[in-house]
Amino acid sequence: MKRQMFPVTDYGAVPDSDGFQTKAFQDAIDACFLAGGGEVQVPAGVYRIGGIRLRSCVTLHLLSHAVLKGSRDPEDYFAWKNDRLEPFEKEVCTDAVWTLGDSPVGQEQDFFKYGSRWNNALIRAYHADQIAVIGESDSILDGSDCYDEMGEEYYRGPHGMTFDSCHNITLCGYTIQHTGNWAHNLRFCQNILMDGVTTLGGHDGIHVSSCDNIIVRNTEFYTGDDCVAGFDNTNLTVSSCVLNTACSAMRFGGTNAVIEDCHIFAPAHYFFRGSLSPEEKRTNILTEKEHRFNMLSVFTYYADFSLKVRRQPENIVIRRCKVENADRFIHYNFSGNERWQAGVPLRFVCFEDIDAEGIAMPLTMYGSADVPLFADFTRIHIKMREGSEHVSLMHLCHYERIMFRHVSVEGTQADPLIQVWSEDGEILFHDFRCDLPHEQYVKKAEQPFQCSPI
Repeated sequence: MKRQMFPVTDYGAVPDSDGFQTKAFQDAIDACFLAGGGEVQVPAGVYRIGGIRLRSCVTLHLLSHAVLKGSRDPEDYFAWKNDRLEPFEKEVCTDAVWTLGDSPVGQEQDFFKYGSRWNNALIRAYHADQIAVIGESDSILDGSDCYDEMGEEYYRGPHGMTFDSCHNITLCGYTIQHTGNWAHNLRFCQNILMDGVTTLGGHDGIHVSSCDNIIVRNTEFYTGDDCVAGFDNTNLTVSSCVLNTACSAMRFGGTNAVIEDCHIFAPAHYFFRGSLSPEEKRTNILTEKEHRFNMLSVFTYYADFSLKVRRQPENIVIRRCKVENADRFIHYNFSGNERWQAGVPLRFVCFEDIDAEGIAMPLTMYGSADVPLFADFTRIHIKMREGSEHVSLMHLCHYERIMFRHVSVEGTQADPLIQVWSEDGEILFHDFRCDLPHEQYVKKAEQPFQCSPI
């Protein structure tokens, strides 16, 4: 059966026009949905839009050189409030906005309800199945760095995409750039494939929460915030990707995650947008002010408390990756001084076949007394950054077993190499190479534990 096509130009969209094309895009999507599904085609040209809603069995297909240019006005992303075809239930809608000191505690928090300002996006989907956004060469989704003084941190605008409670999602081929908040925001979704996407600037590249069966491959992240983020996820694979960030390459919590064959490097191509001045955020005009381009961490554990974690986080494997110039290699800090690491602790993490150069800070591995950490480092080479010769390799607490197998460390004269704040587990060395004598490998810390949050 031939796939039904619905070109947006048949519904009144005019490329390269100064007018907004939001209604024409939504009319094409709705017609496709009512016809039982098919493909909404976007020909070459620039289309100015606010927020649109994708529906079940609809593919949004950006043809070569098609550009969706998001509005800079955050009020243009509320069309969902007037959706008569599939209206949101009243209980998921709220007018709550972010306020300083607000902490998203508990699932009931209004701030995170799906029908909220915070969940606004260039493209939304809610309780949809079999949806896709596909782009051909030079197709672009541009969030225009939309500024919202009522948004998160009083400047973050709409996400690039927000999908909630959706199944069977395909995202491939396009470039998404300059989103007001996360490029891809997915919650309670299953069966997600991201392939061949490029993310430029903005905030998190992809942020998944309480999602299952996620594949991210052949994708390039050049972000101002975390590349791949989220927690309470099951069965994630990130493979053959580029991760370049001014925050963490992976800020992740979940079960059964594999990150493999990736190039993870800094300095970032795009600075951390939180380092902008209030005026820069508002106008999107940069001054001579210095901004932050350093990568904070390769892997930061994410243990938020805004959603109920369904499974014990464990079996996170990072392997066959090249790492350059990250400040930290791993940042797991369950000591209690980080709000984003105060949920459910991590049980097991494994690093295999990693070549890491330019590390400047200790590997922080502060576990939970109730769920002590098991970590495996196999075939790892770590070279400390110049000027970090006296930085310890690792800070360690509440562990069951830490294994070093075929590991080499260069560029450190730290005494000790590993500082421990508890001696409740074992540390095993097999074919471990560094320039320090064995008696300098592990010592009990004399000072209180200190670690700057990420």
